[in-house]
Amino acid sequence: MTKVKICGLRTLADIKSVNRYLPEYAGFVFAKTKRFVTDEQASLMRQMLDERIQAVGVFVNEPIAHILQLCDTHVINVVQLHGDETESYIRQIKEKTDALVIKAVRVQCADQVVECMSENADFILFDTYKKEIPGGTGTCFPMEVLQESFTKLRKRNQTIKPYFLAGGLDCDNVDQVIRQTDCYAVDVSTGVETDGVKDIEKIKRFLECVRKR
Repeated sequence: MTKVKICGLRTLADIKSVNRYLPEYAGFVFAKTKRFVTDEQASLMRQMLDERIQAVGVFVNEPIAHILQLCDTHVINVVQLHGDETESYIRQIKEKTDALVIKAVRVQCADQVVECMSENADFILFDTYKKEIPGGTGTCFPMEVLQESFTKLRKRNQTIKPYFLAGGLDCDNVDQVIRQTDCYAVDVSTGVETDGVKDIEKIKRFLECVRKR
Protein backbone atom coordinates (compact mmCIF):
# COMPACT_ATOMS: atom_id res chain seq x y z
CA MET A 1 0.00 0.00 0.00
CA THR A 2 1.21 3.50 -0.85
CA LYS A 3 2.41 5.35 2.25
CA VAL A 4 1.47 8.90 3.22
CA LYS A 5 3.48 11.84 4.54
CA ILE A 6 1.65 14.84 5.96
CA CYS A 7 4.13 17.71 5.88
CA GLY A 8 4.33 21.16 7.40
CA LEU A 9 2.97 20.38 10.86
CA ARG A 10 3.22 23.41 13.15
CA THR A 11 0.93 22.97 16.16
CA LEU A 12 -0.12 20.40 18.73
CA ALA A 13 -3.56 20.47 17.09
CA ASP A 14 -1.86 19.26 13.88
CA ILE A 15 -0.28 16.43 15.86
CA LYS A 16 -3.65 15.39 17.28
CA SER A 17 -5.03 15.24 13.74
CA VAL A 18 -2.30 13.00 12.36
CA ASN A 19 -2.33 10.82 15.48
CA ARG A 20 -6.00 10.15 14.82
CA TYR A 21 -5.50 8.95 11.23
CA LEU A 22 -1.90 7.68 11.36
CA PRO A 23 -0.04 8.59 8.19
CA GLU A 24 3.30 6.81 8.06
CA TYR A 25 5.28 10.07 8.09
CA ALA A 26 4.87 13.55 9.58
CA GLY A 27 7.04 16.43 8.41
CA PHE A 28 8.51 19.31 10.41
CA VAL A 29 9.94 22.11 8.24
CA PHE A 30 13.16 23.66 9.55
CA ALA A 31 13.74 25.70 6.39
CA LYS A 32 12.78 29.39 6.51
CA THR A 33 9.40 29.10 4.83
CA LYS A 34 5.85 29.87 5.93
CA ARG A 35 5.73 26.47 7.66
CA PHE A 36 8.98 26.94 9.59
CA VAL A 37 9.15 25.53 13.12
CA THR A 38 11.81 26.02 15.78
CA ASP A 39 13.68 23.14 17.39
CA GLU A 40 11.62 23.70 20.53
CA GLN A 41 8.31 23.53 18.67
CA ALA A 42 9.39 20.39 16.85
CA SER A 43 10.54 18.76 20.08
CA LEU A 44 7.18 19.38 21.74
CA MET A 45 5.32 18.04 18.73
CA ARG A 46 7.54 14.98 18.55
CA GLN A 47 6.81 14.17 22.20
CA MET A 48 3.10 14.15 21.36
CA LEU A 49 3.46 12.28 18.04
CA ASP A 50 2.23 8.69 17.93
CA GLU A 51 5.27 6.38 17.95
CA ARG A 52 3.95 4.62 14.86
CA ILE A 53 4.51 7.78 12.80
CA GLN A 54 8.04 8.61 11.64
CA ALA A 55 9.14 12.22 12.19
CA VAL A 56 10.74 13.82 9.14
CA GLY A 57 12.86 16.96 9.33
CA VAL A 58 12.79 19.06 6.16
CA PHE A 59 15.91 21.15 5.46
CA VAL A 60 17.38 23.42 2.78
CA ASN A 61 21.19 23.66 2.79
CA GLU A 62 21.23 23.33 6.58
CA PRO A 63 24.50 23.06 8.55
CA ILE A 64 25.03 19.34 9.13
CA ALA A 65 25.66 19.89 12.85
CA HIS A 66 22.08 21.08 13.32
CA ILE A 67 20.66 18.02 11.56
CA LEU A 68 22.84 15.71 13.64
CA GLN A 69 21.66 17.42 16.85
CA LEU A 70 18.00 16.90 15.93
CA CYS A 71 18.69 13.26 15.13
CA ASP A 72 20.72 12.67 18.28
CA THR A 73 17.97 14.14 20.47
CA HIS A 74 15.36 12.01 18.65
CA VAL A 75 13.35 14.99 17.45
CA ILE A 76 13.49 13.45 13.97
CA ASN A 77 14.40 10.05 12.56
CA VAL A 78 14.18 10.84 8.85
CA VAL A 79 16.06 13.65 7.07
CA GLN A 80 14.57 15.28 3.96
CA LEU A 81 16.88 17.52 1.94
CA HIS A 82 15.41 20.13 -0.40
CA GLY A 83 18.47 22.21 -1.29
CA ASP A 84 21.75 21.79 -3.16
CA GLU A 85 23.12 19.15 -0.80
CA THR A 86 25.96 17.10 -2.31
CA GLU A 87 26.54 13.36 -2.18
CA SER A 88 29.32 14.00 0.34
CA TYR A 89 26.85 15.90 2.54
CA ILE A 90 24.40 12.98 2.39
CA ARG A 91 27.16 10.46 3.17
CA GLN A 92 28.12 12.40 6.28
CA ILE A 93 24.56 12.22 7.59
CA LYS A 94 24.38 8.51 6.81
CA GLU A 95 27.71 7.84 8.52
CA LYS A 96 26.90 9.81 11.66
CA THR A 97 23.25 8.90 12.26
CA ASP A 98 20.81 6.03 11.82
CA ALA A 99 18.40 8.35 10.03
CA LEU A 100 16.97 7.56 6.63
CA VAL A 101 17.59 10.27 4.04
CA ILE A 102 15.14 11.56 1.43
CA LYS A 103 16.63 13.75 -1.33
CA ALA A 104 14.21 16.05 -3.11
CA VAL A 105 14.36 16.66 -6.85
CA ARG A 106 12.39 19.62 -8.19
CA VAL A 107 11.20 18.36 -11.56
CA GLN A 108 12.01 20.52 -14.60
CA CYS A 109 12.84 18.13 -17.44
CA ALA A 110 13.77 14.47 -17.85
CA ASP A 111 17.51 15.06 -18.29
CA GLN A 112 17.62 17.27 -15.21
CA VAL A 113 15.83 14.61 -13.14
CA VAL A 114 18.29 11.93 -14.29
CA GLU A 115 21.29 14.08 -13.38
CA CYS A 116 19.87 14.95 -9.94
CA MET A 117 19.26 11.37 -8.79
CA SER A 118 21.16 10.72 -5.55
CA GLU A 119 23.27 7.60 -5.11
CA ASN A 120 23.46 7.83 -1.31
CA ALA A 121 19.95 8.82 -0.30
CA ASP A 122 17.52 6.08 0.75
CA PHE A 123 14.58 7.71 -1.05
CA ILE A 124 13.99 10.33 -3.72
CA LEU A 125 11.18 12.88 -3.48
CA PHE A 126 9.88 14.42 -6.70
CA ASP A 127 8.38 17.87 -6.26
CA THR A 128 7.25 20.76 -8.46
CA TYR A 129 9.88 23.24 -9.57
CA LYS A 130 9.15 26.89 -8.88
CA LYS A 131 11.95 29.41 -8.96
CA GLU A 132 13.25 30.36 -5.49
CA ILE A 133 10.62 28.19 -3.76
CA PRO A 134 12.18 24.93 -2.49
CA GLY A 135 8.87 23.17 -1.85
CA GLY A 136 5.28 23.56 -0.75
CA THR A 137 4.19 25.19 -4.01
CA GLY A 138 0.75 23.56 -3.99
CA THR A 139 1.02 22.87 -7.73
CA CYS A 140 1.56 19.67 -9.73
CA PHE A 141 4.29 18.83 -12.22
CA PRO A 142 3.68 16.83 -15.45
CA MET A 143 3.85 13.10 -14.74
CA GLU A 144 5.02 12.60 -18.34
CA VAL A 145 8.35 14.20 -17.44
CA LEU A 146 8.84 11.71 -14.63
CA GLN A 147 8.01 8.74 -16.86
CA GLU A 148 10.46 10.01 -19.49
CA SER A 149 13.19 10.30 -16.88
CA PHE A 150 12.54 6.73 -15.70
CA THR A 151 12.90 5.50 -19.28
CA LYS A 152 16.28 7.24 -19.50
CA LEU A 153 17.39 5.76 -16.18
CA ARG A 154 16.46 2.23 -17.29
CA LYS A 155 18.45 2.68 -20.51
CA ARG A 156 21.45 3.55 -18.34
CA ASN A 157 20.77 0.48 -16.17
CA GLN A 158 20.35 2.77 -13.18
CA THR A 159 18.19 1.66 -10.30
CA ILE A 160 15.07 3.70 -9.62
CA LYS A 161 15.00 4.12 -5.86
CA PRO A 162 11.76 4.12 -3.86
CA TYR A 163 10.29 7.57 -4.26
CA PHE A 164 7.85 10.03 -2.75
CA LEU A 165 5.60 12.19 -4.94
CA ALA A 166 4.78 15.74 -3.85
CA GLY A 167 3.40 18.90 -5.41
CA GLY A 168 -0.24 19.86 -5.61
CA LEU A 169 -1.67 16.57 -4.36
CA ASP A 170 -5.15 16.48 -2.84
CA CYS A 171 -8.17 14.19 -2.55
CA ASP A 172 -9.22 14.95 -6.12
CA ASN A 173 -6.02 13.85 -7.85
CA VAL A 174 -4.04 11.55 -5.56
CA ASP A 175 -5.73 8.34 -6.73
CA GLN A 176 -4.96 9.10 -10.38
CA VAL A 177 -1.35 10.01 -9.56
CA ILE A 178 -0.84 6.73 -7.72
CA ARG A 179 -2.34 4.81 -10.65
CA GLN A 180 0.10 6.49 -13.06
CA THR A 181 3.19 5.68 -11.02
CA ASP A 182 4.80 3.13 -8.76
CA CYS A 183 5.48 5.61 -5.97
CA TYR A 184 6.46 4.44 -2.52
CA ALA A 185 4.67 7.34 -0.83
CA VAL A 186 2.73 10.53 -1.46
CA ASP A 187 3.55 13.78 0.34
CA VAL A 188 0.92 16.45 1.01
CA SER A 189 0.79 19.78 2.81
CA THR A 190 -1.27 22.46 1.07
CA GLY A 191 -3.79 19.85 -0.11
CA VAL A 192 -4.88 19.12 3.46
CA GLU A 193 -5.12 22.75 4.57
CA THR A 194 -7.91 25.32 4.70
CA ASP A 195 -6.75 28.94 4.76
CA GLY A 196 -3.21 27.79 5.52
CA VAL A 197 -4.19 25.64 8.51
CA LYS A 198 -4.21 21.85 8.63
CA ASP A 199 -7.78 20.59 8.26
CA ILE A 200 -8.57 17.33 10.04
CA GLU A 201 -11.37 16.45 7.62
CA LYS A 202 -9.09 16.93 4.62
CA ILE A 203 -6.43 14.79 6.30
CA LYS A 204 -9.02 12.10 6.87
CA ARG A 205 -10.27 12.20 3.28
CA PHE A 206 -6.77 12.22 1.82
CA LEU A 207 -5.78 9.12 3.76
CA GLU A 208 -9.03 7.42 2.80
CA CYS A 209 -8.38 8.20 -0.88
CA VAL A 210 -4.93 6.58 -0.68
CA ARG A 211 -5.88 3.59 1.46
CA LYS A 212 -9.07 2.58 -0.35
CA ARG A 213 -6.98 1.25 -3.22
